[in-house]
Amino acid sequence: MKSTIFVKPGEVAVKDIAMPTIQAADDVIIKVVLTCVCGSDLWAYRGLQDAEPNSENSGHEAIGIVTEVGDDITTVKPGDFVIAPFTHGCGHCAACRAGFDGDCRDHTDNFSSGVQAEYIRFEHGEWALIKIPGQPEDYSDEMLKSLLALADVMATGYHAARVANVSAGDTVAVVGDGAVGLCGVIAAQMRGAKRIIIMSRHEDQQKLAVEFGATDVVAERGDEGVAKIMQLTNNAGVDAVLECVGTELSNETAINIARPGAIVGRVGLPHEPKMDMSRSFGTNTIIAGGPASVTTYDKAVLLKAVLDGDIHPGKVFTKRFKLADINAAYQAMTDREVIKALVQPA
Repeated sequence: MKSTIFVKPGEVAVKDIAMPTIQAADDVIIKVVLTCVCGSDLWAYRGLQDAEPNSENSGHEAIGIVTEVGDDITTVKPGDFVIAPFTHGCGHCAACRAGFDGDCRDHTDNFSSGVQAEYIRFEHGEWALIKIPGQPEDYSDEMLKSLLALADVMATGYHAARVANVSAGDTVAVVGDGAVGLCGVIAAQMRGAKRIIIMSRHEDQQKLAVEFGATDVVAERGDEGVAKIMQLTNNAGVDAVLECVGTELSNETAINIARPGAIVGRVGLPHEPKMDMSRSFGTNTIIAGGPASVTTYDKAVLLKAVLDGDIHPGKVFTKRFKLADINAAYQAMTDREVIKALVQPA
């Protein structure tokens, strides 16, 4: 079968590798219908994070058809259409029961990789996989893209809003206008925010953020961005912040725009070794967040919201690529030609 291989910074390629096989009783083999490129995949591609040459790709979002299951799998069967989330929660450990399956304590291999491929082996699939009613041909292309968004970015945006305790009537700021930040706008609106400020410098993302429910756009960054948001809130700061980037600047901005006692929901993958927590101490700012609870949110609220047509997170996929053109998909995201690249194996 064909799978993406990380060759070196600036280059990924499709290679023929062995088909995945059942290696454990709770494994599931899935034929990928749609996958995509995540912003976190670009760190190694841009040379900002170490990765072994000619190693497995870091892709981790897919929807597909179950082709084979291990002996312990009872919840899905061959032929089922499923969301394959980037997390592999067990559903019964203390973390999963508390609604934090992104931190499942039942096993150490809790995250997907290698899914930019024709087939994948999904580990610990008994609880983590989310069944989609029917088959791919039952859905429009728009709906399929929204279902794919539930494998990561929509759930991650929702996680930021949940841990920030976004509530009805809140003023919320979203730091970051990538796919996760845009889905954070959707999540904030779902949870009743009355005002949603998106920090965005890119016109296409700004337009989509407004379509998703953003009420204000702040293009400034750093101190200027903080000053603009404080001006918009009459120097009060916001009730909740969704930090969707992960850099030192984005985290510093998030803390500086939060009102005293507000919660910063962090879902941007951290790439800085340290954070200055002195200001957050002085303002009683609460810092929360981490890997999203994908299965929990999809089963509880997000899958129904997509199927009912209440939310349309698939609009973050602004260009489609064949698997054979995977390097072009990575490069298009690196060059900001697309918000999020959709990849179709077949």
